[in-house]
Amino acid sequence: MSDSFTKSMARNIYLGGSVFFILLFLVLTFDTVRTLPKRDHRENITPQVALGKKVWEDNNCVGCHTLMGEGAYYAPELANVYDRFGKNKDVIKMFIATRPKEGVPGRRSMPQFNLSEQELDAVAEFLKWTSEIDDANWPPNIQG
Repeated sequence: MSDSFTKSMARNIYLGGSVFFILLFLVLTFDTVRTLPKRDHRENITPQVALGKKVWEDNNCVGCHTLMGEGAYYAPELANVYDRFGKNKDVIKMFIATRPKEGVPGRRSMPQFNLSEQELDAVAEFLKWTSEIDDANWPPNIQG
């Protein structure tokens, strides 16, 4: 065997590695396509959940909070807030509705959005729906 690294050896390593990683990519893609429908619960989207998502977006909640790891990291993760508040939508609604108008003195806190009762119901329903997504145990603890 020769002690030098030839062009044909480099080509074979490149082609072999390329084939390996293309096959790996295809296997992982197939597994994902096969697994995702089992985790999907889009059929549970009601008009109230859709309104809650719209309120979420209109008030830029993701500007401070994360939802399943996506968003800003200033405020708590909200993917499990429904579980954290004892699976009680009324507690979520009360928490949002009773934010001080000026915020907590000395620090930045969640503002008062003055949401209507219908909007509060919708946001609570959206957060409940979000907590029911199979998110592979994210966040890893109940505190978010």
